[in-house]
Amino acid sequence: MAAYSLGGLLLVLLATAILYFVLRTELDKSTEQFLADKLQVVRTMLRERPNDEDGLREEIELESAARRYEHFYIRLLDEHGAPILTTPGMPEQLDLAELADRTRSHPEHSILIVGRRGQSFRITSAAAPVGEPPTRIDTIQIAIDISQEEELLSRYRFWFGAVLLTTSILFPLVGYRIARHGIRPIEQIAETTRRITSTNLRERIRADGYPSELASLARTFNEMLDRLEESFEQISRFSADIAHDLRTPVNNIRGEVEVALARARTVDEYRDVLESSLEESVRLSELIGDLLFLARAESPLINLHRQRVDISDLLGIVREYYEATASDGGISLVTSGAAEPITAELDRSLMLRAVSNLVSNAIAHTPSGGSVSLMASAANAEIRIKVTDTGVGISAESLPKVFDRFFRVDPSRSKNSGGTGLGLAIVQSIMTLHGGTAEITSQLGRGICVTLLIPSPD
Repeated sequence: MAAYSLGGLLLVLLATAILYFVLRTELDKSTEQFLADKLQVVRTMLRERPNDEDGLREEIELESAARRYEHFYIRLLDEHGAPILTTPGMPEQLDLAELADRTRSHPEHSILIVGRRGQSFRITSAAAPVGEPPTRIDTIQIAIDISQEEELLSRYRFWFGAVLLTTSILFPLVGYRIARHGIRPIEQIAETTRRITSTNLRERIRADGYPSELASLARTFNEMLDRLEESFEQISRFSADIAHDLRTPVNNIRGEVEVALARARTVDEYRDVLESSLEESVRLSELIGDLLFLARAESPLINLHRQRVDISDLLGIVREYYEATASDGGISLVTSGAAEPITAELDRSLMLRAVSNLVSNAIAHTPSGGSVSLMASAANAEIRIKVTDTGVGISAESLPKVFDRFFRVDPSRSKNSGGTGLGLAIVQSIMTLHGGTAEITSQLGRGICVTLLIPSPD
């Protein structure tokens, strides 16, 4: 605030100083022009009409008396310094000896002197040839009263001081009010942020009436809070889902072991308990592995092991791996690709996992007699891998959530089939690592189509 007030004062000081300088310059220029014009008139008369005494007397003795402001005085001296004509009242206003001495040392240059009564005069003198050709050289001395100009400049300096004094008082006051008004929104923003904690993310900044810059900042801050609140809610749901999905196999193992230890069992009964516990342990291990993969995939330090991958060969490997599973379920598994080979710089193992997850989901949710197809294409510097099935499909309400962690369209069916709800989340994470994305379309009863979009630099 102090800097703004000082800057404003300096600006006012500079503006008034410039105006004062311009005014003084213009007044001086006007006075100099008047003196030059009057010298020129008298010189011309002496050169062209040396015998016109009436004209000279009117110019020297009478014209000044007719002027109400800016009185001027002229004295005409012969070549010996004797006065020929003098404007009435000139000896009373000026010290003629000083005038002669000052003008003699500065011929044809105006000089500022003080008159007998304290008035300010600007004086000058010049030689004036008489006749044509000249018969003698007279001297013209001119003095003009500039007291009116000095009074004008004095009043200006007074008002200049008054303006400067007023602004020195007003600027800090106005600056303080403006600063307080400008800081108030920032204080409100700070007060709102102090109320925000990890358990209270519902606070929002009310940007009504804020300046456009602060309103934009408030909107951006609110958008950030929306994202944080959504992220915290996802983490909360994620933690609850993890606890639930980890608790189920652990409880199953614990229950079976407790039942087995309740009384003596046969070897076959103990074997059954161990086999069941092993299945639950495998399920638990897979779940932990998926969670660790998602955690690593979100790390900005993860490095992809990219290599040149033939997309058709990759789809062929996935088809061969799941062909037996699809055949056992009565499902047709086919692949198709472009006429030209499609290659890209990819992390082969991660891309195999992404496509495998899609094919595994498609087979699990496609009834006997259906089909699952894998297709690859390239266009507009983008590679598309599509996995399409003729299964039961997904409702439009569920489609936006299918890539969320632990989301299951049919929780009971997913649990029976061993699903964790992390498959599509892993697929999306793998695509994000490759700079691509995954899209899904579906209609109930008509199947699902998942498209992997991979940017291709070729």
